[in-house]
Amino acid sequence: MQRPSLVASDVDGTLLDPLGRVSPRTAEVVGRVLAADVPFVLATGRPPRWVPEVADATGLTGYAVCSNGAVLYDIGADRVVSAELLTPVQLHDLAAVLDEALPGCSMASERVADGVRDGAPVDAEFISDEHYLHPWDEGAQPLPGHQRAQLLGLPAVKLLVRHPRMTSEEMALAVGPLVGDRVAMTYSTNEGLLEFAAPGVSKATGLAAVAERLGVPASGVLAFGDMPNDVPMLAWAGHGVAMGNAHPDAKAAAAEVTAANADDGVALVLERWF
Repeated sequence: MQRPSLVASDVDGTLLDPLGRVSPRTAEVVGRVLAADVPFVLATGRPPRWVPEVADATGLTGYAVCSNGAVLYDIGADRVVSAELLTPVQLHDLAAVLDEALPGCSMASERVADGVRDGAPVDAEFISDEHYLHPWDEGAQPLPGHQRAQLLGLPAVKLLVRHPRMTSEEMALAVGPLVGDRVAMTYSTNEGLLEFAAPGVSKATGLAAVAERLGVPASGVLAFGDMPNDVPMLAWAGHGVAMGNAHPDAKAAAAEVTAANADDGVALVLERWF
């Protein structure tokens, strides 16, 4: 590949080390990418509110593809540019399938708060039922509970589903045949979490929208990732790179496998050109 015209990177397990930090080596090479006037785009399962801390550590002010492609976020302006939404009808239908396929599961929804919708204030970007626990909060207590009507009653960019006794892969095998292409299903950890978005949404569609805005063809995009939610992006990009710590599906989709995130795998590749 020639020097890329756009660089995109997943965050957790990819750009960040195992302790959730941006290493000095990675921060330095990201700075060189920006100094060369090459856009650096974050492409993450995180919602917009969890992006600024990573952007501050890397000096990024451009676009971020959030919520696995459902949200396009302008970091510098702190503004949601666009969002693909699951409707309440879709959410209710999906919840019925999940309750049947995964007895004992708990749910949460991510929204894009925009002040007022249908005369009622939208006061929370994230709501969950009383049994939901984030997989990354070890030892955490259950989040404040909401009624299912609240959880499913407004459009959402993502529905998250957890099961205490299953891996994410096991959950996907149970649910996938039942939902088909009616929604987009993926996962970014194997700790019993599935993530659902509007049909056709992926990091690839979100990144393609950014590339189009910036006038960059897919062939000029270098992308990094590590989990199944990165697979569409790694396959779409001109050069997809999986981390050494990546899920086998991500490695299979990539053109190259670099070192693990603990060993500056992103920096190792970028240093070829920057």
